Parts: sequence; C-alpha cells; structure tokens
Amino acid sequence: MILVDTGPLIALFDPADKLHARCRKILRGIEEPLYSSVPVLTEAFHMLSPETQGADKLREFIEMGGLTIWYFDDASLERAFELMERYKDHPMDLADASLVVAAEVLRTRKIFTIDRDDFETYRVKRGHRNYPMEIVH
Repeated sequence: MILVDTGPLIALFDPADKLHARCRKILRGIEEPLYSSVPVLTEAFHMLSPETQGADKLREFIEMGGLTIWYFDDASLERAFELMERYKDHPMDLADASLVVAAEVLRTRKIFTIDRDDFETYRVKRGHRNYPMEIVH
C-alpha cells in the first residue's frame, strides 16, 4: 500500500503541471493499492478547481477504485493534531499530518509525494520507535 500526497494528485490530473509526465511515469510503475485522506483530497480539489477537467478526472479515478480514501476517527484526528504541534517548527499542515497518521494506522511507510523535504523529516511511530517515510519515486 502506498499513500498519495496532494502534489502528485495535482500533477497527475493537470496536464499543464510541470511534473505531470514524471508523476504519470511513477504511477505506471506502482502495483500496490493507493490510499489517501480527506484533507489531501480537499487540498487537491481546491488546487485543481472543482469545475476543471482535472477535478473531473480525479473524481473518476477515485470512483473507478484507483485511490482508496482513508478516514479519520476521533483518535486519529487527535493524533494528527499532536503531530502538527510536534512539527510546528517545520510546519506540518493537516493534510501531511493525516498521511503520517494513516501510515501509522495502516502500517505502511510508503508515500508518493513531491514534497521530499517534509516527508524526509516526518516519522511514523510504531510502538516505541519512529521510522522514516519511504518516498516512492
């Protein structure tokens, strides 16, 4: 399973994005299921603009099963807020925090992102240990 951040979703569904071809190539090489979160989708649809063809294609991708959506429960939302406080010097937004929490809950560390600086900093907690995210490229 691989988590997907906002940047690749924008690039994949906006042909004018400078990373469109690169992200499409990466996506073609992925064989594992893709997951993302509601905060990530909120950012992606905001940046694509709801009335665009890119937003339409992203909706179709989700509806066709190309991307599974992971949802917060109360404990997960609380954990996301803890992470945002922990990384406030970086700073971490809710979308990024949601992906780190999803990684913890879903027991994966793989992420498809173009935001290397942030995700090379964030750590996934497993028991008493913290592990780096594994960036797919």
